[in-house]
Amino acid sequence: MTIAYWCVLIAICLPYLSTGYAKFTGGDFGDKENRDPRAFLATLEGARKRAVSAQLNGFEVTPAFAAAVIIAHLAGGAEQSTLNALAIAFVISRLLFTFCYIRDIGRLRTLVWGVGMGIIVSLFVVAS
Repeated sequence: MTIAYWCVLIAICLPYLSTGYAKFTGGDFGDKENRDPRAFLATLEGARKRAVSAQLNGFEVTPAFAAAVIIAHLAGGAEQSTLNALAIAFVISRLLFTFCYIRDIGRLRTLVWGVGMGIIVSLFVVAS
C-alpha cells in the first residue's frame, strides 16, 4: 500500500470526526438520541450544525479523491512521491476545511475547499 492509498482511507474516516464533534460536544447525545441520530443532528445549531455540514461535504468529496488516487496510480505517469505528496496535501486541506467550517471562517474555508479540489485535478494532470 502506498501512502496515497492510506490517505484515501484517512479521507474516508475524516467525516466521522465531524460527526463526533457534533454529537458529543454538547453533552446532550444519549441513548434516546442514538435511536434516530439523523433527526438529532438536524436539530443542532451553531458550530455543531456546521460540523454536520462539514461531515456531509467530506462524504461528497471523498469519492472524487479516491478515484483520482486510484486513476493516478493506474495511469503510472507520475512519481509515487508526487502522488503521495498530493494525497497528504489533500488530507491536510480536509482537516483545515473542517476546522474552518466549525469555527465559521467562511472565506478561508472556501479557499481551502478550492485548494482541495485543485489537488484532485492535479492528481489527474500529473498522471497523464
